[in-house]
Amino acid sequence: MSIVVIGATGNLGGLAVDALIRRGVEPAEIVAAGRNPDRLAEHAARGVGTAPIDLDDPATLRAAFDGARRVLLVAVPGSERRVAQHRNAIDAAKAAAVELIAYTSWTHADSSRMRVAVDHKATERALHDSGVPAATLRCPPYFESRTRWIPSWREAGQVAGAAGDGRISAASRADLADAAAAVLTNTGHESAVYELGGDDPFTMSEFAAELSRQTGESIPYVNLSSDDYRASLVSAGWPEAVVTNLADADRAVADGEMLIDTGDLSRLVGRPLTALSEAIAQALHSLEAATHRDRRDAEVPGSNPGIPNEQR
Repeated sequence: MSIVVIGATGNLGGLAVDALIRRGVEPAEIVAAGRNPDRLAEHAARGVGTAPIDLDDPATLRAAFDGARRVLLVAVPGSERRVAQHRNAIDAAKAAAVELIAYTSWTHADSSRMRVAVDHKATERALHDSGVPAATLRCPPYFESRTRWIPSWREAGQVAGAAGDGRISAASRADLADAAAAVLTNTGHESAVYELGGDDPFTMSEFAAELSRQTGESIPYVNLSSDDYRASLVSAGWPEAVVTNLADADRAVADGEMLIDTGDLSRLVGRPLTALSEAIAQALHSLEAATHRDRRDAEVPGSNPGIPNEQR
């Protein structure tokens, strides 16, 4: 009987496979399911079972769930099809009589006014209606969703947004993946709803202050009105859909929707969580390593430093 990870070729799903192994699950008892054949091959190289799936093709899901005991359903990135795709996975899990589905939902999905919460609320309802035992892991914004902007913020010399003094209970992908692994490897999580979040919520002013401290640069947070923030994103060339989602996210932070004080995440993982300072330090280290890689590659005859590393 296996633990199936839907979305194992993505960032969070891949980390969940790692966390399961660290928690003592034999690689052969894990099925990494996803669409990226290269990432599936990486899992297979260490003895993890693999299953190529298409969430629009129920037959591939039925094959992946053959013999499954538990399933981690990592939410599909935003698309018009994702609720239907989630339902396909839930239906296949029900047909396989799995004993538990863990689903990575969104913070306060049942009450949030955020656009991103709509599909998660619909998926939570589908899970409930299916009758399959389920654990809902309501995930906060990743640290990585903020730290990925560091190069742009350093270039601009400021962190601009419309989050006001709202606090964000962000968490690292690795900590959230470990929480999912804890749920999948223990009992008593049926019908549980976990509001996951970091133990030390921060404002964007505090984020900017920590970034300034670690880089030795002056990078203040500049709070804009929602309209001005949207205008700045539009002038920077971002697509309308991205602008709308980013502005909505900062509106939610300002309104207190990104504050989680349950302690669920640290209780599930059973250890201290990644702190803001650590998340920024890790991001800066990765950026420095990537810069050194690009410089090295530029010195190699025939290399093309203009191609992103992940495409090489």
